[in-house]
Amino acid sequence: MFKRRLGQSVNATQCAGGYYCPQILEMSCGDFAAIGPDITSEASGSLPPGPGVGPTERIIRIPRDVMVAARPDIPRSI
Repeated sequence: MFKRRLGQSVNATQCAGGYYCPQILEMSCGDFAAIGPDITSEASGSLPPGPGVGPTERIIRIPRDVMVAARPDIPRSI
């Protein structure tokens, strides 16, 4: 299901005991998955016009250092 972790050098020390392990993962199908704190309840009321959160969706926080470290691993095109 998961092909690789993006930005592998980030937060290795933060992930002690399986807690606070925000990550961006590339899936074998080519999509991406993210692990992070669920902030849906506090953030859904502040979304700008347009986006919404469906019943099976959640808003998660991805720390800036995780996103920046993942950037070189994200393909530029399909």
